[in-house]
Formats: sequence, structure tokens, C-alpha cells
Amino acid sequence: MLSAAQRLRRREDFAATIRTGRRAGRGAVVVHFDVPDDAPSATGARSDIAPAPTERADFSVRAGFVVPKTVGKAVVRNKVRRRLRHLIRERLAALPPGATVVVRALPGAAERTFVELAADLDAALLSARNRRPRRSRREGT
Repeated sequence: MLSAAQRLRRREDFAATIRTGRRAGRGAVVVHFDVPDDAPSATGARSDIAPAPTERADFSVRAGFVVPKTVGKAVVRNKVRRRLRHLIRERLAALPPGATVVVRALPGAAERTFVELAADLDAALLSARNRRPRRSRREGT
């Protein structure tokens, strides 16, 4: 189970990650990955100032899941969500501080084995982390 500090819950958080983050799809999952510009580096400090101890909670890695009805009925969707939650929990420590991840299950996720789902998630996370950030439409014009 993910702690409350590690979960995305608000619609605005999901929308911001999907809108500004990097996207990569592999197999039965699509991963949206976003790291804010003011997040601390891997050493735990921002380049200009060291964060106060109370600020560090703001830079926890958070994850959210989208499992649409096309995946299956409620029991199947909850099973897929539990599997994805378990898989992402093991991978949160490897992500940079302040990152947000939204994992969207595709219709084939229910038929995937746990190992196949893990491989899809790993490949999608790796691809999303290595991609360049999206440009907004306003920047291009």
C-alpha cells in the first residue's frame, strides 16, 4: 500500500502530470512522468538553496493510477490497480525527488501476468525518464 503522501488524489494533480509530463507507452500501460523544475537534485538539495526540513515532504515522489472501464468490470479493475500499486511502490525510491507518475492501464492489462505487467511498467518508466519534456503549444508558436 502506498502512504497518503505518495498518492495522487486530486484531479488537478493528475491533469498537471498528464499535461506537462513526459509520456511513454509500453505493452499494457502508459506512464506519464513529471519532475518539477524546483525539485531538489538527487543529493536532496536544490541548486540555489538547501530546503528546510518541512519542505522535504513537498518533494516526495507521488503516483496515481487510471484504470478505465475498458479494462474490465470493477473486480478486474481493482485487481489491476492493486498490481500496479504494488509494482510502483518498489520503484518509487529510484525516481527523483518531487516526481509525479500517473500510470494508465490499457485494456490488455487484465490479461497480463504479474511479470509481464512489471516488464511493461519498467520499460515505460525508463522510456519516460529518458525522453525530453513536452513543449507546450504556446512555446512553439
